[in-house]
Amino acid sequence: MLKINMHEAKTQLSRLVEKAVDGESFIIAKAGRPLVKVMRIDTPALHKVKRLGFLANQITIPDDFDRMGNEAIVNLFEGQS
Repeated sequence: MLKINMHEAKTQLSRLVEKAVDGESFIIAKAGRPLVKVMRIDTPALHKVKRLGFLANQITIPDDFDRMGNEAIVNLFEGQS
C-alpha cells in the first residue's frame, strides 16, 4: 500500500483522491509515522474474524462437563493416587 508524507499529500491531493476513487487506497504519514488511511467510501469493509461461536453446531459438550475428572482431581489434592 502506498505511503505518502503529509506535504506530498497536500500538494497532490487531487491526484491521490482520484487514485482512491479507482480503488487504490493509501496511507498519509507524518515524519514517517502512519496517521490515516484514505480509501473510497463504498469500499467493502474487511471482514473481522468472529471467534464467538466459531464451532457452533460442530461439537457437543457433555452435561457432566464441569464434573469430568472430579475424582482424579480430588485424589491429587488429597494425596491419594
